[in-house]
Amino acid sequence: MAAREAWIIDTARTPRGIGKQGKGALAHLHPQHLGATVLKALEARNNLNTAEVDDVIWGTSSQKGKQGACLGRMSLLLAGWNTAASGVTLDRFCGSGITSVNLAAASIMSGMEDCVVAGGTEMMSYTATQGGGLLDAGNMSLRDVHPQWHQGICADLIATLEGISREDVDGLAYQSQQRAKVAIEENRFAKSVVPVYNEDGTLALDHEEFPRPQTTLEGLSQLPAVFENFMGMPVDETGETFDQLVKRSYPDVKINHVHHAGNSSGVVDGSAALLLASPEYAKAQGWTPRAKIRAMANAAGSPQLMLNEPVPAAKKVLKKAGMTISDIDLFEINEAFSVVAFKFIRDLGLDPAQVNVNGGAMALGHPIAATGSVLIGTILDELERQDKATGLVTMCAAGGMAPAIIIERV
Repeated sequence: MAAREAWIIDTARTPRGIGKQGKGALAHLHPQHLGATVLKALEARNNLNTAEVDDVIWGTSSQKGKQGACLGRMSLLLAGWNTAASGVTLDRFCGSGITSVNLAAASIMSGMEDCVVAGGTEMMSYTATQGGGLLDAGNMSLRDVHPQWHQGICADLIATLEGISREDVDGLAYQSQQRAKVAIEENRFAKSVVPVYNEDGTLALDHEEFPRPQTTLEGLSQLPAVFENFMGMPVDETGETFDQLVKRSYPDVKINHVHHAGNSSGVVDGSAALLLASPEYAKAQGWTPRAKIRAMANAAGSPQLMLNEPVPAAKKVLKKAGMTISDIDLFEINEAFSVVAFKFIRDLGLDPAQVNVNGGAMALGHPIAATGSVLIGTILDELERQDKATGLVTMCAAGGMAPAIIIERV
């Protein structure tokens, strides 16, 4: 069977709420409620016959407690969708929201499915109550082979190894806040953002809750680097500290700690989804496609330097598409930490004016497994606003991975 196109018909997302119990406008809601919100929006906006949805592919990184039990399937049931719509939930850490879309597109391009919804949900206000731990989940055999430490420490380590300064990362964080401020003032997110309502029908949140538009460069420069404080902490009951863990792989490196709350991604709650379809199915529904998937790729490398794979992922997806950097109009690189976006722009030689033009996670927040789906919707909206054609989205994921996708307006 010949490969066919996968079309993006529509995107929807919640606004991002502050991810703290008692403070965030969404924090009192169930994660399934956020998923159901965006699924209902896609159904209503596109007159979607949910009985014909082949699958709902959902990203959720912390799959325990309220976020366990296949959040994709439970969210569609809560949304009142036909029970014939199946669901599956996956975890590629922060990259889950891109991966869900990539797998949906792959199933359509293979000819096996015709209508798939992909997205993700993460309520960080809830997951913060569930406890953490290292990625090795206490497996000392894995730790001996691949010691993996806190991502904030990793960000500082990469900045140290790459010669990226505090001024560099603070400058990008300030730019992110300024760009988000303009985007919000100009209502650039309106096409995708849907309000979230409480169970009783009252409004919970209809706008981005996290941004701090009053942020200044001077204010950022005065914030203390936070991950230096982690170095002496024990990683678990073994008593080994983060400093000792890092020294297993980098015994001679003295880390220059440059990241803090202002130049790291924001802790938020949110959900996002995309409706994808084959050309044949879309035409039968009378849908007008907004974009098609040009290429998808996954890259992986050092789990110690786990934030470094967006650059290889971008190169790999460009090769898959038969394109070069100059063929891409806009880029979205998740601002997990400022060093990630700074290095991405520097190493690929990008024009900063093409990257994260509406701000990123440092200003708007990073709802882990939802973020990738958010970014695909964001870049599509912006391509339409600027009347441009192609966009590349990628992001680092824990464990040393990065999914990537290139979309092209139809």
